[in-house]
Amino acid sequence: MSTFNAFEMSPVPAPSEDAQPPEPFRGIYGMPMFVTVPTSDLDASVDFWTEALGFITLFSIPGQLVHLRRWAFQDVLLVPTPQTPTPAAGPSMSVSFSCVLSQIDEIAKACEQHRPGSVTGPRVTPWNSCEVEVSTPEGVRVVLTAARPLDPKGAQADGLRRIGIEVPEA
Repeated sequence: MSTFNAFEMSPVPAPSEDAQPPEPFRGIYGMPMFVTVPTSDLDASVDFWTEALGFITLFSIPGQLVHLRRWAFQDVLLVPTPQTPTPAAGPSMSVSFSCVLSQIDEIAKACEQHRPGSVTGPRVTPWNSCEVEVSTPEGVRVVLTAARPLDPKGAQADGLRRIGIEVPEA
């Protein structure tokens, strides 16, 4: 097993109040992870994922597949279902995507406008992130999570140390 500074290849910027999101990545790569989301209304799903959640359409095969992306390594494939699925009691799946702090409120507002009642949060977590939870038209629980700046001498850092997370010194 090798270890290396994975931030060198990650599109996620270092946590800060003024961190800027990277531009959507339009290149082709071997996807190390992706989510496939079945939908009974492909057009409505594409609209919500692009207009509210901020994804781009990388490419599509009409009526068969739409490949969406936000940042590099944040890929979603929307595929049609043959019939309208019976709604589940809870989310059909849950997936989290990184974002930056300045995007949390913007995404929450856009999602609430596109689908009233679909947003929970934002909330600050014990692991030092700010998160907003969105329920998509397909029943997917999407969590947008943004790392918060961390003062290595602050109470938040002490809490992380207590649960076994190593906190880098300034």
